[in-house]
Amino acid sequence: MDGDVAAFAVLVRRYTPMMRAYTQRMLNASADVDDIVQEAFVTAWQRFSELDDPSKVKSWLMRIVSRKAVDRIRALRPTVDVDDVEQSAPAQTSPDRVAEARAGVAALGAALQELPAAQRECWVLREMGGYSYDEIATELAISVSTARGLLARARKSMIVRMEAWR
Repeated sequence: MDGDVAAFAVLVRRYTPMMRAYTQRMLNASADVDDIVQEAFVTAWQRFSELDDPSKVKSWLMRIVSRKAVDRIRALRPTVDVDDVEQSAPAQTSPDRVAEARAGVAALGAALQELPAAQRECWVLREMGGYSYDEIATELAISVSTARGLLARARKSMIVRMEAWR
């Protein structure tokens, strides 16, 4: 594809929705999602010659966007406040239920932020994205056994952190 703008545009159209959805999950629907996806495509354009196997473009793009999202999380970690995330209340829900639901979402967000990046990526891909172990391994360029181990540790941590919300 070396420099083929039209072909690259096809990749952008094809993979942007998936990359946005993944980034939104990683960043708890932050306003930075579009910036990160755009940065990922800029990096992909600049490094396209490094892609050895064009059939693996999806996992290559997902690794790039994942790294960009993790970098953003690390950069924002001291300033990100889960309380700043607005959650709209369902129209017919009592204020007590709304408060409880928001607290649960905040607790989940905080618990996810405490996980190491690799565990958080595996957990988000599996629990929120519905990925299989094989798909997680492919997306993150790790072995299936590593994906299982990271996910097991992430689940164990999440169970401990979310015990009060069971």
